[in-house]
Amino acid sequence: MSQKSTGVVQGTLDMLILKTVALEPFHGYGVGLRIEQISKRVFRINAGSLFPALRRLERQGLIKRDWRATENNRLAKYYLLTEQGRKKLKIEAREWQTQSVAMDRILEASSGELRWASSKS
Repeated sequence: MSQKSTGVVQGTLDMLILKTVALEPFHGYGVGLRIEQISKRVFRINAGSLFPALRRLERQGLIKRDWRATENNRLAKYYLLTEQGRKKLKIEAREWQTQSVAMDRILEASSGELRWASSKS
C-alpha cells in the first residue's frame, strides 16, 4: 500500500517552518526537504507556498536570515529562529496539541458517545 503525500493542514505551514528552523538553520529549499523527510513524505511543500511563507515569517520577526555556504559551497540564505519565533512556536505547538487531542477524541468516539453528547445540547 503506498502512502499518498498531501499538502499540510491549512494554517500549519508557519508552525512547521518554525519548528524546522528551530532544529537547525536551513536554506529555503532545505526547509521544504526537511519537512518532507521528518514527515516521512506525508507533507510536501511546494516552492510557491514555502518561499512566501519564509518572507512573511521574516517580516514578522519570527525568523532571520544569514548568508552561509551550502554543501555545494554556494552562498545561500539560511533561516534561523529568533527569540520571538521561539515564543510563537511554543504557543502554536501547545494550541496544536490541544486541537490534536480533541480531534483524536472526536475521531475515536463511538456512536453512543455521540448520541450522549447531542442529548446534552
